[in-house]
Amino acid sequence: MKFMKLGSKPDSFQSEGDNARYVSSDLATDVIVVIGDVKFYLHKFPLLSKSARLQKLIAATSSTNDDNQIHHQEDEIEIAEIPGGPASFEICAKFCYGMTVTLNAYNVVAARCAAEFLEMYETVEKGNLVYKIEVFLNSSILQTWKDSIIVLQTTRALSPYAEELKLTGRCLDSIASRASIDTSKVEWSYTYNKKKNLDNGLRKPQAVPVDWWVEDLCDLHIDLYKRAIATIEARGKVSADVIGEALHAYAVRRIPGFSKTGSVQITDFAKYRALVDSIVELIPDERRSVSSSFLTKLLRASIFLGCDEETELKNRVGERLDEASLGDVMLYDVDLMQSLVEVFLKSRDARNHSEQDDLTAKASVAKLVDGYLAEKSRDSSNLPLHKFLALAEMVSNFPRQSHDGVYRAIDMFLKEHPEINKSEKKRICRLMDCRKLSVEACAHAVQNERLPMRVVVQVLFFEQVRANNNGSSSTGNSTPEIIPASRSTNTEEDTECWDTEDIKALRGELANLRLAKNQQQENSKGKLMKGGGLGVSRVFSKLWSGKERSAEMMSSSGTSSPGSVNDDSKSSSSTSKKH
Repeated sequence: MKFMKLGSKPDSFQSEGDNARYVSSDLATDVIVVIGDVKFYLHKFPLLSKSARLQKLIAATSSTNDDNQIHHQEDEIEIAEIPGGPASFEICAKFCYGMTVTLNAYNVVAARCAAEFLEMYETVEKGNLVYKIEVFLNSSILQTWKDSIIVLQTTRALSPYAEELKLTGRCLDSIASRASIDTSKVEWSYTYNKKKNLDNGLRKPQAVPVDWWVEDLCDLHIDLYKRAIATIEARGKVSADVIGEALHAYAVRRIPGFSKTGSVQITDFAKYRALVDSIVELIPDERRSVSSSFLTKLLRASIFLGCDEETELKNRVGERLDEASLGDVMLYDVDLMQSLVEVFLKSRDARNHSEQDDLTAKASVAKLVDGYLAEKSRDSSNLPLHKFLALAEMVSNFPRQSHDGVYRAIDMFLKEHPEINKSEKKRICRLMDCRKLSVEACAHAVQNERLPMRVVVQVLFFEQVRANNNGSSSTGNSTPEIIPASRSTNTEEDTECWDTEDIKALRGELANLRLAKNQQQENSKGKLMKGGGLGVSRVFSKLWSGKERSAEMMSSSGTSSPGSVNDDSKSSSSTSKKH
């Protein structure tokens, strides 16, 4: 930190309690200057030689006393509004006595404002305090990065004096000019706590990062911070993403719990509401200037504090929902999440995106919503069925490489909501495509007693198809033995009639199929796999043949003619041959 020493005489100011200051001298004091609740016992001559205002005040006081024939040993004057209060006046008084006084970034603005107030100009005496402070400011303080920030921070308590003297504006210009400089020319100290690369345990020499200045500005109050960012942007040499990084750093430093997922205790809602609103206003218009994670956290804080800018921020988050992480959105309620998906869909329709980009973005949102619903399902009180379905159905047509996420969300919901009935279970399970479950998900699903029987059978069937296809591809057989496709479209009521023993048989055959496949890879080239496939097919054939026998019994009882039964059999036979 830069500093300047003025005067050469020893400091002989002494205190008497908290409310009295006096100069240790053989000469009796002849003037009392009252600043607030502090009295300064001083001598007229040193003060009158450098301060035009004190000349006028003391002269007026002496004249009044003479008119009233009041003769005091000391004249008393009161100055209520001097900027900086007793501390800044003491600096000016010491300068008048020629005592040693040290100016630095923390007290120079107060001293400058007080010197201006006391009219300590060159016209009163050459080399006066106003002149010396200006030299110090221009040649030292405003040429130093961190000192400029400290000085700017002190101007807030000295408004409007600092504004009238253009001290605030000069500090802002100094800061903006340095923040906008080419990074290769940055040679001063700055704060930068981000992770740096290490090479063999030794720190690499680092080039100055483009956002080198953002942490130091976090010390500023939001009012001054807004002006600093606006002044930097006005120069046009700092990119929007660096401005966005600066806003993120400021939010992390200033908003309680901004980077945490848990709740925080805030007492001064008005203060932090204004803070969040100001940060939102400062976000550049460029779409990628801030990260999606930053926007989601800012929206979370905005909703919690009840800010005015919530709608605009919600639109920004929704447009980039495909970039959000699950951790960022978990504190959103289901209604807000649904509105964000709506914004996302509208933004995709409004903007021109390539087909591949659109598919990728929708796949990311689908994965996000699946994970969100799975986690939210853990709290049964806040996620009723209609809300689960409303959100899930919004993304049901979005592309997914796998439906494992959908299955996990459904399974978690069924686990936490055992009270829902059979038809509701069927409706929720329609969200899932059993053909797109992984082997692991299928293995879990076939043992899952929370799922409707129909879904378990579907999983088993498609697992059999997949296993047979894998087996046929390794044995050269391109037509695996599976049940006819026409018979995979049984009604839900038919599927529900299958008994538990049949399902157990299917599970056993499926296990044998997998075992056979593993043995085949080690031994012979296809016999065991084909046998396993036939085994599963036999079980399915048994199930459907039982259905056909039931139909024949119904026919023989007079519900249909023999001819119609024969026609159905022909149709079924031709279909089987086709497959």
